[in-house]
Amino acid sequence: MGDTDQRLEVLQQVIKEPDEKTIQFLQALSDDSVKISESRVFIIKNNQATDPVTGDSMSIPADAQDVISNNRMRGELDSALSALRLFSLNPKERLAAVKDLQKEPDVNKFDMLERAFKGEQIQNIRDQIEIAKSSILLSSDQVDLRLEAAKKLAANHSPETQLLLNQRLGVEADPQVKAAIQDSIKKIVSSLVWGERLGALFTGVSLSSILLLVALGLAITYGLMGVINMAHGELMMVGAYATYVIQVFFRHHFGSHFDYYLVVAAPVSFITAALVGAVLERSVLRFLYGRPLETLLATWGISLILMQLVRTIFGAQNVTVENPSWMSGGIQALPNLTLPWNRIVIIAFAAFVLLSMALLISKTRLGLFVRGVTQNRPMAACMGVNTARIDTYAFALGSGIAGLAGCALSQIGNVGPDLGQGYIVDAFMVVVLGGVGQLAGTVYAALGLGIINKILEGLTGAVLAKIAVLVFIVVFIQKRPQGLFAIKGRSAEA
Repeated sequence: MGDTDQRLEVLQQVIKEPDEKTIQFLQALSDDSVKISESRVFIIKNNQATDPVTGDSMSIPADAQDVISNNRMRGELDSALSALRLFSLNPKERLAAVKDLQKEPDVNKFDMLERAFKGEQIQNIRDQIEIAKSSILLSSDQVDLRLEAAKKLAANHSPETQLLLNQRLGVEADPQVKAAIQDSIKKIVSSLVWGERLGALFTGVSLSSILLLVALGLAITYGLMGVINMAHGELMMVGAYATYVIQVFFRHHFGSHFDYYLVVAAPVSFITAALVGAVLERSVLRFLYGRPLETLLATWGISLILMQLVRTIFGAQNVTVENPSWMSGGIQALPNLTLPWNRIVIIAFAAFVLLSMALLISKTRLGLFVRGVTQNRPMAACMGVNTARIDTYAFALGSGIAGLAGCALSQIGNVGPDLGQGYIVDAFMVVVLGGVGQLAGTVYAALGLGIINKILEGLTGAVLAKIAVLVFIVVFIQKRPQGLFAIKGRSAEA
């Protein structure tokens, strides 16, 4: 223990006057890449020894021994290296180092912060260094320094600072400092409330985008053919596993281009799910039109078959789909609000799919036929529309969109045989609430249900929120059976 204490004492002296060679040596110590003989010290890299002072290469003596750091020493080394980033040439690294020191105030780093402050040119980083210094001075023996620190920390609206002030409040004896700490805590709490509210809103929009992707396919199949497709969730699962297969293929064959696998996975998931949907419609559903109970039971049975097929091929355990590097991390919008890139991309992807669907339905010949069959199937048939073929195309299109939903879901969670089971009920609620077959209604219903559900979760918990949303939908449908938007046309008005 004495050796460790001595090494730590030397470490504190060394980091007071840091230079590039010192940082390299400390990094080597942290990596257990240092050897020592009776008279010399060596840094070992790729089985090659170098002198830590001159950088000259040399042979490793036979009596050289490894320098091993225990957990305590390793923790101090990591802390020292983190602090030494204050002098990095990269402003982002300097800012990150200051943020770390704010979270874990250390009186031994105060002088280093002072030197960093004197040499720092960027005002934002200077302000953050002041806050880091205040975090340390909050535990000072001098009342005036603690008072000044408590007031300055009110400007740092972060949960870590709130925790630090709360901890100090429990042991603070001076009434004036105590009042300043309480005032700072109130200011921080009031600012963090907005982060929580905006976080709930963003989470609600994220959930809405997922519900929209899931429900868009149902809005077509259920609205066009009246088919209660209980296998819709499993078509999502097909799209998710197609994404997983493309990911594995890219990792094995195109490792250097792995970040682009989603560009291939999205259309593959659409095509795969669309083909499965087309086969399902041509082989089973076309014989059951007009018999909703038999259709429901048949698609439920097909969903079980698809799940078992996936278990046989991929196993019962969940598989992990890795985010590309450009979807990792997030945007730090507020101190307590981070917007993950994968969620942002999914929201943008849902908007793109929605726009594509709207253009397809309103501007193409297929969309015209789909609208015609939806509004009045007998009349469309009399006008020469092959309604059976349109049914197949529409069902394949809805299934393909379900596949895209599965591709998106694979980026925010694990992929497993039961993936679709958690979304199928919510998808049907969105479609029924929005109005069967109505694209605009589906959008409004998905957005409303997603945001309301997340807001209620923060107030009542997940279970009660789900119950409240379900009760709202039941009451709404009782008052307005056609949903938010009714289908226009003679068949709807009859």
